[in-house]
Order: sequence, then structure tokens, then C-alpha cells
Amino acid sequence: MTMFASTFRWLQRKRYQYEVTFSLYMLTPTEKFIFNSFLFLFFSMIIIAMTLYLPQHIAFLNNRAWFYYNGDESAKAVVEGASSMLGGPTSVVVEKVRETVINAGSTIVGVKGEL
Repeated sequence: MTMFASTFRWLQRKRYQYEVTFSLYMLTPTEKFIFNSFLFLFFSMIIIAMTLYLPQHIAFLNNRAWFYYNGDESAKAVVEGASSMLGGPTSVVVEKVRETVINAGSTIVGVKGEL
């Protein structure tokens, strides 16, 4: 059996399997054509949508994951700018922010106690 004949038999088997799976063997040729046309159009639209929008969506998800993992660059720039304005290293700025948050928290707790 030649390579062409074995390939032809394989394609015939796949066509038969397709017709049996979707019950196309009991349709008329016109109905088969209509069904296959709808199926072709559906999968064509899916493939076109994937090629147009999937790369953009993957890039968006990648950027979102990068942002969640590394944080915002503008927020890092603000911290660096604040540390240079205050004249101290970043750890000093962090300590000042920490003290401010603790003081604000104690004030909130005090107000809650009065209510």
C-alpha cells in the first residue's frame, strides 16, 4: 500500500467518524452542506477573534500580573521623592509613615471608645 493510499484511507476514516459523531449520515446533501457551512463559519469567526484579540488580552493579563507582583512605578517614585525631600533614607520615611499610621489608629480607637 502506498503512502497516498494510506493517507486517503485515513482521511476517509476521519470523514466517516465525523459524520457518525454528528449524525450527518442521515441528512440530505443540502442539509449536510448547510450544517457544514455553519460549522465552518463558526470556527472561522473563533479563529479570527483569537488571532485579533488573544495576543492583546494575554499582554493585558501579563501586565496586570507584573503590576500585582512588582507594584506601581509611580508609587516607588513618590517614595523616593519623599525620602529625598525629607533628607533621609527610605527607612526613615517608612518609620515616619508607620508612626503616623499608629497615631491615627490610636485616635480612631479613642473615638470609638467615646461612642
